[in-house]
Amino acid sequence: MHSQTLSQTTSPNQSASDYLDGFIDETQAADFLCQSVRTIQKWRVTGYGPQFYKSGRSVRYRRRDLLAWGEARCRANTSQNFWA
Repeated sequence: MHSQTLSQTTSPNQSASDYLDGFIDETQAADFLCQSVRTIQKWRVTGYGPQFYKSGRSVRYRRRDLLAWGEARCRANTSQNFWA
């Protein structure tokens, strides 16, 4: 039986997790969502946009939160109610 260390067995998954859980600034978040920085700023003010983190004047997003927010808005057609 071949023995592997924990780091060898979790390395690929850990890299993906690190990528998704890392913080990015609003410019990177806007690029990630294919939106303008101004649009995601407006979303923050209205409470429409994805979850964000704020420390002092710095605003940061996690890619995982951006993906979840985008997936929650996936629709099969234009007749589907957003709020349903």
